[in-house]
Amino acid sequence: MSDTLIPTEPQALAEAVTEAMWSRDRAAQALGLQIEAVGPGHARLTMKVRGDMVNGHHICHGGLIFSLADTAFAYACNSYNRNTVASACHIDFLAPGKEGDTLSADAVEMSASGRTGVYDVTIRDSAGKTIALFRGKSYRISGEVIAGLQAEKA
Repeated sequence: MSDTLIPTEPQALAEAVTEAMWSRDRAAQALGLQIEAVGPGHARLTMKVRGDMVNGHHICHGGLIFSLADTAFAYACNSYNRNTVASACHIDFLAPGKEGDTLSADAVEMSASGRTGVYDVTIRDSAGKTIALFRGKSYRISGEVIAGLQAEKA
């Protein structure tokens, strides 16, 4: 067991979990994702659409929009420091993302009960237009994102 002190205040815990996940999240780093906000059960990430992210129609590849949404979902559902993975996801593409635009993904916990949760992610372009809607279902597995000594509540 590590001798790391784990925060007990929910916002501080979500931030500590985010730091730990980000340090190991090579996929999100390679895509140039940025974490804008996190908290218990929610996260907002952004992604600038680079030239190497557009498809043959010269719009952002849908798989990359999905990756942005899925990553925001991951940070939201792991914010309680309990290892959580996706059990199912669905995305509806409503409008294209364009090269040079910065897309944002806002993930919000809709339900959490037992080992399962439901999270909705809205993906918007720089103008605030919704370009995709994502719903992720989570499943809590064993373990914690950050292990250590639980701090005593003040």
